[in-house]
Amino acid sequence: MRTIDHTHDAAATSWLASANGAATDFPIQNLPFAVFRRAGALEPLRGGVAIGDEVMDLAALSRTQCLDGLALQAAQSCAAPALNDFFALGPVAWRTLRRALFELLHKDAVATRPSQVDAVRGCLMPQSEVEYAVPARIGDYTDFYTSIHHARTISCLLDPKGDVPRNFQWVPTAYHGRVSSIGVAGQRFRRPHGQALRDGSTTPEYGPSQRLDYELELGIYVGTGNALGEPIALSRAEDHVFGISLLNDWSARDIQAWEMAPLGPFHAKNFATTVSPWIVTMDALAPYRTPWTRPAADPQPLPYLESESHRAQGAIDIRLEVSIETHRMREAGLPAETMSRTSFSHHYWSIAQMLTHHAAGGCNLQPGDLLGSGTISGPELSEAGALMELALAGSKPVQLGNGERRSFLEDGDAIIFQGWCEREGFNRIGFGFNHGRVLPAVSPSAE
Repeated sequence: MRTIDHTHDAAATSWLASANGAATDFPIQNLPFAVFRRAGALEPLRGGVAIGDEVMDLAALSRTQCLDGLALQAAQSCAAPALNDFFALGPVAWRTLRRALFELLHKDAVATRPSQVDAVRGCLMPQSEVEYAVPARIGDYTDFYTSIHHARTISCLLDPKGDVPRNFQWVPTAYHGRVSSIGVAGQRFRRPHGQALRDGSTTPEYGPSQRLDYELELGIYVGTGNALGEPIALSRAEDHVFGISLLNDWSARDIQAWEMAPLGPFHAKNFATTVSPWIVTMDALAPYRTPWTRPAADPQPLPYLESESHRAQGAIDIRLEVSIETHRMREAGLPAETMSRTSFSHHYWSIAQMLTHHAAGGCNLQPGDLLGSGTISGPELSEAGALMELALAGSKPVQLGNGERRSFLEDGDAIIFQGWCEREGFNRIGFGFNHGRVLPAVSPSAE
């Protein structure tokens, strides 16, 4: 697990004023990575780092005299239109580049290396003037189901006597999702079609989903992989993780309920998944570790998913918020409205346990692979990570401030995720925003 060092010092500030504001997601202690280009420009995508309200162009920086050695090699690898080559360099290279950027952006650099500060200024671009792409070539995408609060609520909504599957407390369960429909924040997608068994019917119908939902998740990017058949020890699992973004696993609940047995989601999940552009590194998240706990009355993990060090700091307190902007709100100029807030620290299974279990069967993970954390919900209804939970499967619609109600998502609805970490003695760092909008279904073309 990553350690706390000088790059986490709350007293550290940047010569870039916008990086020092209390409300910024991107102070000098953060430095997350993305892939970007000037909005509307016919120019190559390349890697960048957020600082305040600017993006540092790593391709441009690598052509200056500001970096050398491994830091220069790492920056050069970020000049590609995806970050996979950078991921493959491993945690020493990731840390070396982050520390080099920290020194270049630190306020003291104005006095100690003024020519380099001038060069760095020339590599900055306002975030308001850029557009983003999915930050990696994602070879494989695996979505986990690992929040016991979400699982218990959903199980009870489907069956009042229901409970989580027997294996849930023993194994981090997951399914393999579709890569081609993953898009970056701002993604707009059509309401999906599929088969569903409507209430009171004995025969399924085919048509647009009537129970479209969001799922609040984290996207976990694999950095370095493992060889086929080679397991990853829990103690080394996070060495294989580059960082974390926000992920919306859009879900068609009516289609999902009909198709789940016996092999799991298909049409209900493969139409869209939205990731935020910025990846916050595991190094930046070091101060926000918390103990990983399991209720004493519950089954405890098998030895390959258990260790004292993991118990001590295996969880991360990432605060999360879901907001909705309906079409009517947009037309009236009203702000988005908060739906729920929760924390990843409630999660039943940790990132390290997910990755270790993923590789335990012999699966070879690769740089750029994406893991979805599974829906993140807390113990209270106000901490639910899906509308199906908040509206109790439509039986208690959520009342919005403008008079609208929502049981499930309607056409024109935009869902916005925000994430951040804060702890006394350390600066707040954020993940930026993840947003996507539902468009009307496409009518099936007549034959």
